[in-house]
Amino acid sequence: MDESTLTFPTATEEDRRSSNVAMFLSLFLLILAFFILLVAISTVEDVKSNAVMDSLSSTFTKVLPTLSDPTDRSANDGSILAGHQFQDQVTDLFATTLQVAKVTVVQPGRLMRVTVPTASMFAPGDENVRSGIIPLLDRIVASLSGRPPGLHFEMQFVMGVDLTESGALPIKKTLGLSRISGVAQAMAERGVPPDAISIGLQARDPGTVVISFYVRDEDELNFKYLVPNPELEDDL
Repeated sequence: MDESTLTFPTATEEDRRSSNVAMFLSLFLLILAFFILLVAISTVEDVKSNAVMDSLSSTFTKVLPTLSDPTDRSANDGSILAGHQFQDQVTDLFATTLQVAKVTVVQPGRLMRVTVPTASMFAPGDENVRSGIIPLLDRIVASLSGRPPGLHFEMQFVMGVDLTESGALPIKKTLGLSRISGVAQAMAERGVPPDAISIGLQARDPGTVVISFYVRDEDELNFKYLVPNPELEDDL
């Protein structure tokens, strides 16, 4: 009788890897089902939760400083958020209208400066703003007028002028003075709040205009028109 030999196929390396993956996947699904079951059958003890919260509140009430009061913090965060939104609006205005403008955020949510070449806003020797700048003024007026309750938006328009031979600012009517007066009048005609704009001259390069945008709280309003700030003088 001939003896026959039975042979069984051996598992390949790929088959072993597949079986390992299936086993680990099954284990993970089993653990996930276990935790889902725990959450489903668990209950919240309101009495115990309230007791823990009261204990934490009574323990840390005297430790927390006054500035950490939730009401004060929420109000402050709202003001900062509104200030950031206002600065983003102004940045978009100049980015779409005057690509040559340089926007600098001096204090996030509080103060930003826009430096614009004078030639991009006024024609040589002309005291009136260019016709292409009128839509920009309209949108600036809308942004200044859309201040939320409790906040004040202000724009400060300053032109550079050369000093006189005596080292003082010119007191006679000059082209620069006529230009800033024209900007203020144009914005007033478009309905800008009277307390939201200030104008002035400063001894520096006449080829640039610096427009500052301030965000202030109404309870801390203290307008100081064109008073130099030593800390910010380098930014002008």
